[in-house]
Amino acid sequence: MEKLIVIAGGGLYPKLVIEGAKRAGVARVDVLAVKGSTKRSAWKAADNVHWITIGQIADGIRWMGSKGYDGAILAGQVNPLSLFRGRFDDEVKRWLAELPVKNAHSIFGKLIEKIEGAGVKVYPASLYMDDYIPSAGALTKRSLSADEESDLKHAIAVAEDVGRHDIGQSVMVKSGMVVAVEAFEGTNAAIRRGGKLAGRGALVFKAARQGHDMRFDIPVVGLKTLKTMKKAKASALVFQAGRLVLLDRADVVRYADAHDIAIVGIDSGLESAPLRP
Repeated sequence: MEKLIVIAGGGLYPKLVIEGAKRAGVARVDVLAVKGSTKRSAWKAADNVHWITIGQIADGIRWMGSKGYDGAILAGQVNPLSLFRGRFDDEVKRWLAELPVKNAHSIFGKLIEKIEGAGVKVYPASLYMDDYIPSAGALTKRSLSADEESDLKHAIAVAEDVGRHDIGQSVMVKSGMVVAVEAFEGTNAAIRRGGKLAGRGALVFKAARQGHDMRFDIPVVGLKTLKTMKKAKASALVFQAGRLVLLDRADVVRYADAHDIAIVGIDSGLESAPLRP
């Protein structure tokens, strides 16, 4: 790939993709930035930046199609409220109206359909994130307790059912009881909600279902997630090895150890997220 465009949401993720792509030899990495969402760190790391508002998505896609990019990557957080309150133009409103069911797969699937229809291939959001996708095993000094192991078995079964309906990626379990299932509000909000019910000692399991489209909505955990878990008094975070992006790894592990939170990757038997086109 010689010429890449990163469609950048919020957070640190877009900057890491840009830096990884450059280390891998991509000659030019540009950013399609969204006003009010894309961080300065992302567009400063890029070779060029083109700004749009949330209501100019269709215009942004046409602009990308006119520039001859070899590929695009969607990276970074999108505030769920923007999908309900965004001032979309009539064209985008028609796209959304075509969807009988609205979830991450249907909404972003429609967006990818339009981008590729403009002539730009969309690649998995895991590309070039070699240093940020952990393998199996405990990352922290502490692994899972016997009670947490038992809760994990239940969480895995529940997450498989939830994944089939594209509801969310995270399940929170304590003493065999499901206290929260992530919906459109996101992982951190689900953890806060579950913590109010569970009190101390709940396990959080974050997973991508079999056949999950890694071009968008790849599972991501960072320091903010761990701080949310600490406030919710959750005791363990488990993820699928090779299928999750871990931001701020050193800070995350240090924080987890300091607060006796176990972080463990498990082998799901599913295909790892790709790192190259």
